[in-house]
Amino acid sequence: MPTYLNLAAYCFVAIDDTASLAAHFRQVFSAFRGTALVAPEGINLFLAGAPGLLRAAIETLQCDARFAAMDCKWSQSASLPFRKLLVKSKREIIRFDRPEIDATAQRAPAVDPTTLARWIAQGADDEGRDIVLLDTRNQQEIEHGTFAGAMTLPISRFTELPAAIEDQRAALQNRTIVSFCTGGIRCEKAALWMRNAGFDRVLQLDGGILGYFEKVGGFGYDRRCFVFDERVSLDAQLRAMDDGAHEPPG
Repeated sequence: MPTYLNLAAYCFVAIDDTASLAAHFRQVFSAFRGTALVAPEGINLFLAGAPGLLRAAIETLQCDARFAAMDCKWSQSASLPFRKLLVKSKREIIRFDRPEIDATAQRAPAVDPTTLARWIAQGADDEGRDIVLLDTRNQQEIEHGTFAGAMTLPISRFTELPAAIEDQRAALQNRTIVSFCTGGIRCEKAALWMRNAGFDRVLQLDGGILGYFEKVGGFGYDRRCFVFDERVSLDAQLRAMDDGAHEPPG
């Protein structure tokens, strides 16, 4: 029976004093294990611990107006998937090296999981346009699973994404592009960059793959989703292999 609660959450919001917020996180998250990243563009949290304590800590955090709208994705596990708590101040919560993209100033339009599942089923968006599911993750992650028929890119790090997308510009023209990633950070930045680069119909998958699993399940998705902890990957029921999840035959 799962014992621990796991959180994956991020929020793009301007942070003036990252060092002070990081010091605060070291105190308020001291009972948990995982990673908390703080940057001028926001926060990124992967935490695990006792369910009641972790939910209470996040509810308190969301009393801060800056984080009130933070989308939290929850899952359970039989063991703690992190060995310690690591809190870091960084330049970006996910390195992209594209200073012209300010995710705190605007948000790319999003498609919710239920709508995307309907588009996948009907083979087009609600305007009849072909859709392209664009995986913004790296090759190592994609090996564990992705959406069936998704466009994947030969990248090992997120900073390589713009050049890889440019190589696919012709294939992406005149189609509705839905960028996706594990939890939403990369596909949000990627969608903003693509719109800035002249792609006229780009949406991000709201909540990423984990949010899709939570709200829809595995419809249209092949195999598992890589996660950044000792569980390695989760199935569409947000279960790790050692919590009773098994690969489907074939």
